[in-house]
Amino acid sequence: MSYLKFEKALMTNLQESLPKEILRTNRSGAYSCSSIVDCNTRKYHGLFVIPVPELDDENHVLLSSLDCSVIQHGAAFNLGLHKYQGNNYSPMGHKYIQSFDCDKVPTTTYRVGGVILRKEVVFQHHENRLLIRYTLDDAHSATTLQFRPFLAFRSVRQFTHENSVANKDYTEVENGIRTCMYPGYPDLYMQFSRKVKFVFQPDWYRGIEYPKEQERGYASNEDLYVPGYFEVPIRKGESIVFAASTTENKVRTLKPLFQQELDERAPRDNFFHCLINAAHQFHVEDKNGEKYILAGYPWFKARARDTFIALPGLTLSIEETEFFEAVMKTAEKGLREFMEEKPLTVKLYELNQPDVPLWAIWCIQQYAKEEGEERCAKKYGQLVWDILSYISDGKHPNLLVADNGLVKTDGSERAVTWMNSTANGRPVVPRTGYIVEFNALWYNALCFGAKLAQEAHHDDIADILNQKAGKAKDAFLATFVNKFGYLFDYVDGDKQDWSVRPNMIFPAAFDYSPLSQEQKKNIIDICTKELLTPKGLRSLSPKSSGYNPMYVGPQAQRDYAYHQGTAWPWLFGFYVEACLKLYKRTRLSFIERQMVGYEDEMFCHCVGTLPELFDGNPPFHGRGAISFAANVAEILRALEQLEKYKY
Repeated sequence: MSYLKFEKALMTNLQESLPKEILRTNRSGAYSCSSIVDCNTRKYHGLFVIPVPELDDENHVLLSSLDCSVIQHGAAFNLGLHKYQGNNYSPMGHKYIQSFDCDKVPTTTYRVGGVILRKEVVFQHHENRLLIRYTLDDAHSATTLQFRPFLAFRSVRQFTHENSVANKDYTEVENGIRTCMYPGYPDLYMQFSRKVKFVFQPDWYRGIEYPKEQERGYASNEDLYVPGYFEVPIRKGESIVFAASTTENKVRTLKPLFQQELDERAPRDNFFHCLINAAHQFHVEDKNGEKYILAGYPWFKARARDTFIALPGLTLSIEETEFFEAVMKTAEKGLREFMEEKPLTVKLYELNQPDVPLWAIWCIQQYAKEEGEERCAKKYGQLVWDILSYISDGKHPNLLVADNGLVKTDGSERAVTWMNSTANGRPVVPRTGYIVEFNALWYNALCFGAKLAQEAHHDDIADILNQKAGKAKDAFLATFVNKFGYLFDYVDGDKQDWSVRPNMIFPAAFDYSPLSQEQKKNIIDICTKELLTPKGLRSLSPKSSGYNPMYVGPQAQRDYAYHQGTAWPWLFGFYVEACLKLYKRTRLSFIERQMVGYEDEMFCHCVGTLPELFDGNPPFHGRGAISFAANVAEILRALEQLEKYKY
């Protein structure tokens, strides 16, 4: 039996099946995403969603869905499913689903009387081409398939509605048509692997509703344009391949192309392989050959902080050093352009955040652990030293080295840390001044920079960095360690933030830490008692003022909960690192039990991956973005660390 398989009882129960989503990507920014019953529940959902750089920097839904109907003896059975206003679902095609399996590719098996139809979906890597193979596994009489494409041609952040501007013209191409609803968009080619009949029957399907947008307090209704339908007879045992793309297809190649793509897919037959598959979905290569890590799906872009946090887990932990180096090549270009105040030529966002260069050094440090310090010093040593000089010389616009040797930043008016939610234009968590993880990163970076300098025989650089590290260590202990044995989250002048937050886990986890073993133990104990959940570390302790663990409701309500008690899986990776460094093998069984909470998520929310965050209270529902790079990365890194301590 497949690892990721859902039977008829679950698939036909919309309360169970609608919340489960499935994601496919092409590793160039395009994706296909819906619920496992093919009912779109978000405005971000769509069968064929691609970037259109000629228009803007967003993704755009061209083909929202493709309804397939089975026709026998003149009777049509529509396998599609849409939600309309008033909680009405039509045409209720989910009742024909026998099973859904996404071991290699998402595969839905339908049964309509004596007809068994299997649908398999792949998104071709690095091409704007989606392929769907329909196979008639069984039928006792003549069978015809009918396909109705639902077109949107809109940004993922907007809706489309019936209008007189939409272009309804189409051109017949081999085994299909091409069409384009609005100027500026590419043509959408819809073709089949064999000859089909297209019947032009234009209509708008009005009042389609997206319940996930309703939950989030947004507008939730749109109209979709259906230009007509395709019709094709199919015999028992025969397969037909449909292609949606932005370039014309050679229809003779569609069947072998689908099989080739299928053969390249690794099976998702266990927890680890699911995470590897999810890791690859964040890979993006643009038309210039620059490689990036997307922060998450469906609405995140390549953000600098997320890139450096996620990159080691997504690559080094699964022995994909080559892709690490490719992404770092792009990132180094962006970092240097930022430090030299040149226009950015890479699409790496938020490079100006003050902790980004420090996370870049941490990221390089993980490379050194995997590939050796000598190789790391040759490849990235100069970048590390240049970053440290840039900060030390006071050139960063919002990261200043104070007289005591620590770094400070201004986050009073604008969120500058990973806890970046805002309300009414102000940070919900105004972390400012001396921030605990900034200074843990700073101390770690100084020590690591010194180590690389020693490796490269630059003793003068090593001496300077070691002196700065010694000064920072003394100031760190004097500034952050409080009388209750944990760390202040930030210190701004006379103000000390006593909130129990997970940011103190970083100095306990980093290779170079200013803390003693006893201090690390105190931090791990408090994190275990007050912050640890089956889905990650809470962003705030239930005992602290302002605890708000449920990430639900309209945007403003969610903003106030975003970092006020919600649980984040990526923090668990650093918790594991701290635990294993301090307690070694004695904590292995405990950590393995904690991993069960993440494996459970393979069958929930977005199948085979981890969402952005979870409610901080039971039952710990997954929330936010359906797939989040840092979470997948740090659970992969945690699994790698477990293996190292086992053997």
